[in-house]
Order: sequence, then structure tokens, then C-alpha cells
Amino acid sequence: MRQVLDLHIHSRYSRACSPKLLPENIEQTCRTKGVDVIATGDFTHPEWAAILKKDLEEIFPDAGLYKLKRAADDKVKFLLSTEVALIYMDGGRCRRIHLVVQAPNMSAVVELNRQLAKRFNIHSDGRPILGISAPEFVKLVLKINDKFLIYPAHIWTPWFSVFGSKSGFDTLEECFREQTEHIYAYETGLSSDPEMNWRLSALDNLTVLSNSDAHSLNNIAREANIMEIDEPITYQKIYDIIKYRRRVAPAETDREGMRETLEFYPEEGMYHLDGHRDCAFSCEPTESRRLKNICPQCGEPLVIGVLNRVEELADRPYGFRPLSAVGFRKTVELDKIIGEALGLKNRASVAVQKQYRRLTETYGSEIEILLDLDLQTVNEEIDVRIIEGIRRVRDGELIITPGFDGQYGQINIFSSADKSER
Repeated sequence: MRQVLDLHIHSRYSRACSPKLLPENIEQTCRTKGVDVIATGDFTHPEWAAILKKDLEEIFPDAGLYKLKRAADDKVKFLLSTEVALIYMDGGRCRRIHLVVQAPNMSAVVELNRQLAKRFNIHSDGRPILGISAPEFVKLVLKINDKFLIYPAHIWTPWFSVFGSKSGFDTLEECFREQTEHIYAYETGLSSDPEMNWRLSALDNLTVLSNSDAHSLNNIAREANIMEIDEPITYQKIYDIIKYRRRVAPAETDREGMRETLEFYPEEGMYHLDGHRDCAFSCEPTESRRLKNICPQCGEPLVIGVLNRVEELADRPYGFRPLSAVGFRKTVELDKIIGEALGLKNRASVAVQKQYRRLTETYGSEIEILLDLDLQTVNEEIDVRIIEGIRRVRDGELIITPGFDGQYGQINIFSSADKSER
């Protein structure tokens, strides 16, 4: 059975996150978008953990997955998840590492929170800052329950990641040391895609995961994972697929495993290129090297982005594909497509949401529409520009201005000439 999983989001208790990120709203958004398993996010925050215990119930004993108590069914399952920020000194440098942590059950969450609260302030933010090294943290968590999953978040982001140019490491072993054997996956992040990560052979033995890291409801599933999982669906099955790198070929339906990932166009990510936002300057890695990583506008160091960092650590050429690699598809959120098709910048506008509801109520979930809908069968009530927008996104016929230094890139589906013909 095809299952769509988004394993990293946040709650209203994380900084710069929407107050609408509550279990009931998350659950309803997942139904509309077509997400089957969604991260709770932020289980380390005591108030959020209390809400989760109040609003969720395990789908059946020892399943390790939860449903909204008020829901009529368990179509949308919650997986207990959080992100932590580790800030510590290592090798004479200050390291800032973000990790995704997924828990096998609520009792494991309670015990981890109890132990963290003895040493750190876990009340201040949904993504707590912990003054502990990566190996020490992994050891602490697995001592509580060896079925916790721990893996690097947005692995290349400059400021807060394992391979980040500002505070990261050059290898996983440098970061996790003797605990590296317990790291089974990594998260690509919005500014990279699997093809970029395939250039680093050291990542071959890990499962590639793509998650939304959503700070608002409409960004849920902007990246996601598609797995084949037989019923009953449990945390253990998801854990095994990730740990043992189980995968299924495109035509296979009789085995469990990772089928593919859904990807943001990495150029749209905030840190794809090198640059300096204050000077509105960005450039490709080759130009950065020519400039000796100095901004030509102000003379300050450039923020080295994901593409540059991948090239620095890569031991393979662009285009290399490991034999065991799982496929991926790049996409753009449906409301963004609708907004551009209608010439509206605000994806939350009444006109955009009206068309969004019409499409999802008629043709299924957002993900089904983006991936599977036969565009030849869409009726005349749907604006032809929207259908053309979906086709162009599927075919990669886009105009892209890459992001840099914390500034999102710009994806355009229609050119100025297209728009003038409306």
C-alpha cells in the first residue's frame, strides 16, 4: 500500500511557526494533501507533549503510531518526532548541528524529556538548544530505547547542519564518532535533492529522506517520502525500512520499502547558491572560488551555500547514480501553481483557495493531483492555465532564480510573454 510520509514538521511552540499548527489542523491538512503518516514535531516541548497526550491515541497497542482521538478513522497517523539543536565545541570550533529524532512510543518520549529537562531548558522552544555533543546525545537517546531513530536534519544547510559550511564537519564519522553506526538516514533539506547527494559515496549506505520541515500548515508535504507498507502500518515497519534501506522498484507492489521521495526544486531553497543577502549578490561555486569567497559589493565573506559545499566534499561527478538509489520527483505545491496561473502572488487568497478546494474535492488529494491525475480528463470548470501549470511542473519547464543566504529562490512557471497573452 502506498504511504506518503512527512517525518519532520514543527508545532506552534517553535520559533517563527504558525499558531495554527495544532493536531486537529495538521490532521485535516494531511487529509487534503494526501499525507498518511505525519510527524508530530516538537515532542520535547512540555506543553506540546501534553497536547499530544491529550489529543492523540495509539492506533492499536504497540503500533507506535497515533491518531487524532476525535477522528473517525486512522487515515492520518502521527509519528512522534522532534528536532533538536546541538551547540557545542569540538575540534576547536563551535558546532551547531540539527538532528531529527523519532520515538517508538509515548513512554520513550516521556523518559527522554525527563532526562533532558534535568540538564537543559526544554521549555523555551519547540526545537530545544542542547549543549551536548552529537555522540553523547545519540548515546543518551538510545540508552532510553534502542528503537529511536536519529538522523541529520537538512544535512547541508550552512548554519545548522552536519555538513554545513559554517559549523559542520566533513564526514559523519567526525561528527558522530563511535555512534556513527547508529545513524541510518539523512535528510536532504530543501536546498539539495538526492541527485546532489549521490555525488558523495560516504552517504550510499544511508536512507535518503526528504521532509517538509514545515513551519506552517500549507508547507506540509512540500517534501515527503513515498513508501510501500503493508497493513497493519506500524512504527516498527517504518523503522525497518529506514534502518535496513529497504526499497521497491517502480513496478513492485508486493514488497515493503522506500519507493521514491518528493522534492522541492533545490534552487528554490534558501541556501542553494553562495551569496550575500544584504548586497543582493549571489553566484555559482566557480565564481565564489574566483572571488576567494569574498562579496565583491562589501568585501565581507560570502555565505557558502549547499551547491558549493556538495562540490567541495563530492567524490563523484554530477549525474552519477548509485545502483541502489531510490527515485525522486520534483514538484511545486498546488496552491503555488494555482496562484501563478491566476496571476496572484498570495497563495492564501480567496480565489486561489477556491480553485484549490474545487480541484481537491473533485480529483483527490493534492499529491494525487500533482503526481497521478490524468490531465486529459479534467473537466472544463478548471482553468486551463492551472492544468498547463501542473504539466509544466511535471516536465520541469520552469524559470528558476536560485535562493541564497537565507533568501528563498523564485520559481516561475509562466514567462512574462505567457502572462501578457492572458
